[in-house]
Amino acid sequence: MDSTPRRILGARKPCLIAWKVCGLSLSLTAAALCAEPVHAAAAYNCLIEPAQSVELGTPVGGVLERVEVRRGDRVRRGQLVASLDSRAERAAAELALYKSQLAAPAQLAQSKIDASRLKYDRRKGMVSEGLMASQEADNARAELEQAQAELKSAEEERKLARLEHAHQTSQMSLRTIHSPFDGVVVDQMMWPGEVVEPGSSKHAIVKIAKLDPLRVRVVLPMRAFGEPTLGMTATVVPEILPGTVYRAKVASVDRIIDAASGTFVVFLDLPNPKLDTPSGVKCKAAFAPSKAPSPL
Repeated sequence: MDSTPRRILGARKPCLIAWKVCGLSLSLTAAALCAEPVHAAAAYNCLIEPAQSVELGTPVGGVLERVEVRRGDRVRRGQLVASLDSRAERAAAELALYKSQLAAPAQLAQSKIDASRLKYDRRKGMVSEGLMASQEADNARAELEQAQAELKSAEEERKLARLEHAHQTSQMSLRTIHSPFDGVVVDQMMWPGEVVEPGSSKHAIVKIAKLDPLRVRVVLPMRAFGEPTLGMTATVVPEILPGTVYRAKVASVDRIIDAASGTFVVFLDLPNPKLDTPSGVKCKAAFAPSKAPSPL
């Protein structure tokens, strides 16, 4: 009886072994020996989430005038999203701007300075020649100093008006809402005509989510601590797209293990430039093995 195993070399890899026992050929196919490597990467439960999600509102109260976006719209960073009624603030800003551009008070004060200086010089000369009492020269000098003070006051008023214009402009900017990043509008909580009340539970106007990249939250057992490293590549299979495999990179690894569950969390960055990968769905994630399996 010949029980010596013979390796069949018909395939690229020697994955088929045959035994001849009592004249019978028994074969162990490649599906039994080579389908799964001994050190295959384990799949862990994960959840695909937006990289960032914010509810946008205003720090000041007022009547909501316009909402420029709708649910599902893509927005760019800095794009106007909504605005409050700001007619009063706009009028105050225009008034301050007009005051900051007034040149007549300064010109009037300068003309007074020129006239007062000429008058003072003339009377000072007459006093030196004994043709006029010194009191007259002193009065002329006082008029000159008063005119100089008026010019300084006019310049300070213009500077104060410029500062007031800047203040009113900043107040107007608080009444407009811009997107802080590229994203998608996922919800609208208020509509034009409603009163925005800062500090209350009803203050957010729209909710925007950042979907490129997506953030994948992977929950791993503590026995796997130390295996995922920053920059490591992982494969992600969404629950609703079982035939689709995405590649993501490790963005952060928790350094504290939850004692109650014995798990820790790893976050992956999943590129999503076309926004075709859904968020808010469960998935399976597998990390690339650190060592390749040895051939049979």
